[in-house]
Amino acid sequence: MQITLWFIVAGALLIAMALGGSVLKRLPLSTSLLYLVVGFVLGRVGLGQLDAYAHARLLEHVTELGVLISLFTTGLKLRAPFKDPQWRIAVRLAFLAMALTVGLVAAVGVWWLGLPLGAAVLLGAVLAPTDPVLASDVQMEHPLQRDALRFGLTGEAGFNDGTAFPFVMLGLGLLGLHPLGEGLWRWVAVDVVWAAVAGLGVGSLLGGSVGRLVLYLRRTHREAVGLDDFLGLGLIALSYGVALLVHAYGFLAVFAAGLALRRIEKRSNAGKPPEEMLAHARSEPEAATHPEHAPAYMANAVLDFNEQLERLGEVSLGVVLGILLAGLPLPSEALWFTPLLFLVIRRCMAFR
Repeated sequence: MQITLWFIVAGALLIAMALGGSVLKRLPLSTSLLYLVVGFVLGRVGLGQLDAYAHARLLEHVTELGVLISLFTTGLKLRAPFKDPQWRIAVRLAFLAMALTVGLVAAVGVWWLGLPLGAAVLLGAVLAPTDPVLASDVQMEHPLQRDALRFGLTGEAGFNDGTAFPFVMLGLGLLGLHPLGEGLWRWVAVDVVWAAVAGLGVGSLLGGSVGRLVLYLRRTHREAVGLDDFLGLGLIALSYGVALLVHAYGFLAVFAAGLALRRIEKRSNAGKPPEEMLAHARSEPEAATHPEHAPAYMANAVLDFNEQLERLGEVSLGVVLGILLAGLPLPSEALWFTPLLFLVIRRCMAFR
């Protein structure tokens, strides 16, 4: 009976979102928050029961997959050249604001909550990212959009793992769960420099190489046409796997692969207006093998499919997180001040 109710609830939720999508865009909240509320209500009324400890490994992989798909989509949306001033906002949010937020949250954790330094740093690394990566309502809506705020949030969503992961490793090391090396030399060399640089390098190399190979086959031999969804998923899995194999940050590799695929399309427009190139790529049936339009067709086909997957992941993860929250005991009134303080710190750093 419960699985029957789940089918009904899932169907009603998806249809409601499809019918009310335009209305929800005008509201001052994201759809992720609505999915969270739905999951919380389901958990409270007893329709959803999930033991986070018993299914920890499964939940880890499911959330990991959702974030990977969204990171790749994020990279595909960022078309502006790196010298564009819009990147400054993303870099400030992803590096300066992130590092300051980790420090402030860690300070609160030590002096207010009485946590060990390692646990406080780990808490800061977890709470510091604004993570709009699974909130498409505040991201770039399409690659040609000129909105500095949306571009900054989208870029920060892709880069912030490069700042958060080193602090995660630092926190674990201070707790004795990860080697840091004498004087933190190993942490700096491996967890900060190598893991970030190698992750970006792996993603850029694979994204560019696979993208150029597909275009060569399509333009020259009219092969490898169609199944662009497999191309996107394959690049995500390959980039992530190779990055982990060389002890690099897989999330950064997947983001860089999306960026590299979009860069191929940008460099191939031969000075023509991008609006014209993208319009032809969507309207012409033979665009997939056209010498000029094939790069735009490939990038847009992969982006369209991944955006659909991203929305499904947003629904699933939002509801699951709401169910998990519903199973937790409500905190006392005295404990509400601490998360509020963390929220103030994060918002202040974001406005920087």
